[in-house]
Amino acid sequence: MTVLSQPGSEIRQKAHWSDRLAYAALAVVGLVLIAFLAFPLFAILSQSFQGKNGEPVGLANFIAYARTPDLLQSLWNSVWVAAMVTAIVVPLTFTFAYAITRSCMRFKGLFRGITLIPLLAPSLLSAISLIYWFGNQGALKSWMPALGLDGIYGAQGIVIAECFALFPHTLMILVTALTLADARLYEAADAMGTTAARKFFTITLPGAKYGLISAALVTFTLVVTDFGIPKVVGGNFNMLATDVFKLVIGQQDFSKGAVVAILLLAPAVFTFGIDFLIQRKQTAMLGARAVPYRPSPSRGFDAAMTAYCVLIALLMLAMLGMAIFASFASFWPYNLTPSFKHYVYGLVENEVGEGFINSIKMAAGTAVFGTALVFGSAYLLEKTRGMAPLRAFVRLMAMLPMAVPGLVLGLGYIFFFNLPDNPLNGLYHTLTLLTLCTIVHFYTTGHLTAITALKALDPEFEAVSASLKVPFFKTFWRVTLPICTPALVDIARYFFINAMTTISAVVFLYSPETKVASIAILNMDEAGELGPAAAMAVLILGISSVATVLFMLLGKWVDKRTQAWRTTTR
Repeated sequence: MTVLSQPGSEIRQKAHWSDRLAYAALAVVGLVLIAFLAFPLFAILSQSFQGKNGEPVGLANFIAYARTPDLLQSLWNSVWVAAMVTAIVVPLTFTFAYAITRSCMRFKGLFRGITLIPLLAPSLLSAISLIYWFGNQGALKSWMPALGLDGIYGAQGIVIAECFALFPHTLMILVTALTLADARLYEAADAMGTTAARKFFTITLPGAKYGLISAALVTFTLVVTDFGIPKVVGGNFNMLATDVFKLVIGQQDFSKGAVVAILLLAPAVFTFGIDFLIQRKQTAMLGARAVPYRPSPSRGFDAAMTAYCVLIALLMLAMLGMAIFASFASFWPYNLTPSFKHYVYGLVENEVGEGFINSIKMAAGTAVFGTALVFGSAYLLEKTRGMAPLRAFVRLMAMLPMAVPGLVLGLGYIFFFNLPDNPLNGLYHTLTLLTLCTIVHFYTTGHLTAITALKALDPEFEAVSASLKVPFFKTFWRVTLPICTPALVDIARYFFINAMTTISAVVFLYSPETKVASIAILNMDEAGELGPAAAMAVLILGISSVATVLFMLLGKWVDKRTQAWRTTTR
């Protein structure tokens, strides 16, 4: 009896040890988010209760701002513009994702690569291109009345530019949501003579419900918190994010800027609540006995999807093409002779060359460490159990960055990491801090992508492993990670490209030794130098394009090594 019971007790000890390891790993994730997200935001909160000289003033800043006549107007502007962009972008991206995943059309990789263009350059590129197309001296200014617009500056310009800039953000989530599907459901529907429309509404949409809601939340919060596009084409149309920028940059009023920043955190609470409710009802779409779905050719449907993707691709290329053309134009619109004038000005006179090297270093670090942190934490949240309070806290912290404008996060880093008594003070003005700030800034989209991929996997994998007394990390390494490697590549690509293009999150954190290339665009736009700004954006786009190609090659290699199970033999 003693001999037989001993192995069982050892197995129980190993299982308990693996559970404690999961708790410890989740606690480490929580500590990282506390140090690099919660504490900087708390520093912003503290600043909102202080006067200009640091003296405590209680709620005086909130009361003073609430009495500002433009407050409610800015709040309303932010909400309805975000709702409008969400209502436009989510259906457009869902249709595109559906064409990519559920049709047999050709050139899927090409179309998806084109839609990544808004990610390859700073968000200001879409606004700058829009000005060159429809601005006061735009190439198609005369088209504005026919389009029913009285000008590109204001709400209409913000909506158009945001739709372009946010398309790839929502597309990444929806492609992931539509990729994993059980073919047996569709085979059963076909056997019962179910129409294509009914299959769409009873199988496809319910299966992609979580992804659709996540995409809508991402779009809404990104619009509310973006300040770059409203700053360039917003004109006199104020939004909460631009109010922060004006108060902090224009008036140097950090206390009132902190007040508006706190108002911008409200979407995070709303997002967390919706996400929590949906998760309780979400069911897995890919079980242990599932059959991967493979679309069947349909000439009419494939042609319609191809036509739609061509239209979207042409619009994307039009925005890109105008930015490239304007970057080479000697003096828009009077002298359109091609020249490298704007590139020389940016690289030589503004010394942006060194900034490009720093940008690449920061982007590489963000891709590697950001992907590991995001996917590891998502796995711990979704595929392990216990420590409910800690899980709720980590989940909230993971959703919070989406509602925090990069400018506000950067200010929080200044207030927190620049304190002499802070043991992390040594990180200030280093590329390491810029990398960590960028990871936190773009954490939520990667987190939602990882969660969407993990939710598609049946909990039966972990249940079987637990019954066999297999530690969770072995299941993660041998089962979960290989299945989810395409999502990992997408997350890494998302982190790298956004790190190359980010402006607001690092604008206050760089030093002369750690300056990054994207900051030059904001400085040039501030000086009214749209040509050089477009040129630097195109250079960043070129580097990001090369990185995208490399990630695509990596994705193909990963598919061959880990996704062979998707190939069915007949």
